[in-house]
Amino acid sequence: MADPAPEKDAPSSLRAPRYWGSWVLMGLGWLLSQLPYRLQMGIGRFFGNLAYHVIGERRRVADVNLRLCFPELGERERYQILRDHFRSVGMGAIETAICWWGPTDKIQSLAHIEGLEHLEAAAERGRGIILLSAHFTSLELGVRMAKGPLRELGYVTTAMYKAPHDPVVDHVMRTRREAHIGGSSIRDDDVKGLLKALRRKDAVWYAADQKPPKRLGVVVDFFGQPARTHVALSRLARMTKASVVPFFTLRREDGNGYRLIIKPSISDSLGEDETADAQRINAMIESVVREAPAQYFWLHQRFKRSGYNPYKPAAKTEV
Repeated sequence: MADPAPEKDAPSSLRAPRYWGSWVLMGLGWLLSQLPYRLQMGIGRFFGNLAYHVIGERRRVADVNLRLCFPELGERERYQILRDHFRSVGMGAIETAICWWGPTDKIQSLAHIEGLEHLEAAAERGRGIILLSAHFTSLELGVRMAKGPLRELGYVTTAMYKAPHDPVVDHVMRTRREAHIGGSSIRDDDVKGLLKALRRKDAVWYAADQKPPKRLGVVVDFFGQPARTHVALSRLARMTKASVVPFFTLRREDGNGYRLIIKPSISDSLGEDETADAQRINAMIESVVREAPAQYFWLHQRFKRSGYNPYKPAAKTEV
């Protein structure tokens, strides 16, 4: 049975008229989560096609990223990835609604796990697990799909998150995640909360491709381009002795659900050289992106750094 719409557990402060528009949006998400799966994905592709024409600045960022990362492709091939990417982003928005309000039996029927033995091997160590992942467009749904196999192995699942600006969206995201995933959500700046979760042997979803603050980042290659990359993962693994298990979610090419890709733990290969660790992790993420390039989230300014901004529009030359 699907979960009810989220309004009933909202604090009274979020019921003010200025938030009604946000609640309408959440209600629409709940309604979309109740539709048949193939219809949901069709609606997602429609929204993605619409977004391609409406959000020109983000379209330009994605185009720059694809040109930097796939210089070997022709214009037509990159254009097709760009169009497919926006459709993938649209489907990702619908998948978020499915994650928050969809029935468990429906969601689990869409999951096709590859490499469960690697998760089982990590669980045998009896320590916390860091689910090393990246920003693919199906990531929200993938975290919920992972709850089942992790629960069978005795693990509570949680995820780090960056709080959205809209307090209604923040409230709904936290309550829905915590209802379905199991553990309390951890803000991206809550280092103590993250360490506590790993030390009590939880499984924590962690995106290794997020943009780091200067003191936690190094510049290493990603798709042959210098990119500021987080080194926090190496430090977390050393401090907590947690298992680091690569975990990625991709839509299947046949449209019948999702691949939950679990790779062997890399804990033993994380050493004292944080730069080498960051490069190794970037190479792993890149290899998965190349399997389905349209499903990676290309809308971030991934390659912007001090003294270099490939996303800045070129100045117009006066004639």
